[in-house]
Amino acid sequence: MEQHIIKGQLCKENGQAFIKGNGKTFFEGRLIWDGYLTHWLGRNVCARELSQMDYKTSQPIILIWPDEPTSEEPIVDFYYNERLIKYPASLFGHNAINVNGHIYNFSHLLNENEIMTPEEFFYRPALGEFAPSPVNGKFEILENGQAFYDKFGRNFMRSIHVLRIRGMDIKRLSNILDEELDIIHTTPVNPKKPEKYADFSFFTRSCSTIIRDSLIKYGFENIDGILPRHLFVSTTFNMYKQRQNMNIKLELYTMPQLKIPEAPLSAMTPIFNMKHRKQYKKLIAEGLF
Repeated sequence: MEQHIIKGQLCKENGQAFIKGNGKTFFEGRLIWDGYLTHWLGRNVCARELSQMDYKTSQPIILIWPDEPTSEEPIVDFYYNERLIKYPASLFGHNAINVNGHIYNFSHLLNENEIMTPEEFFYRPALGEFAPSPVNGKFEILENGQAFYDKFGRNFMRSIHVLRIRGMDIKRLSNILDEELDIIHTTPVNPKKPEKYADFSFFTRSCSTIIRDSLIKYGFENIDGILPRHLFVSTTFNMYKQRQNMNIKLELYTMPQLKIPEAPLSAMTPIFNMKHRKQYKKLIAEGLF
């Protein structure tokens, strides 16, 4: 079923937040997350309801994101998400890849191997199950069964570094990544850990290495790296070297973390590998970093 998207200006009057557009008001009397008001009050936004419910109001959670023009040409965005300092498992950060509006996310958790919309990936509110626990400020499932996954919009949780690529064969890359998702979701589940991807491996089957191998299969043969930032540097370096032969154009930019009380500032992972340090320095000399 097609999702109903509201567009208008994010407003607040008499202590109540709402969206105003086309002479109408939307979501009056509903819970709109404070993080949205902190960063986008008075701006034009898009909004829709999610299927997940807010715990306090028992109503659908409202997702809001900036109303910005989308690219008229096919694009691929490769992401390096900085590390979450409160989680040791996030020591090295994270990679994901956006193929023309479809974000492929890979994880050790089976249900997080998925395709997401940009608005959910970047801007989910810290409400309901997406919020950190009110008890420990992190992931927690309370005794009453309420789950707090601490998994809200990535751009509220971290700064994100983006390599934008124009000129790739979108359909071909999507088919490669779709095959990876099929492999993951047809892999027999370990009954002792049914929530985990059974074949996950930090060295061979991770958020970084699955994307790395997909890009190699596409034709970027010299890309390497196991850690997310190493892979980001290697991908940028090798695509820059092959940009003319592959007929692609590159752009680098950063999406700074949108600061909110629910998340501490993220941090860059150091470049440990000497090979990738040298590549990084060469990219700086070329004016790319």
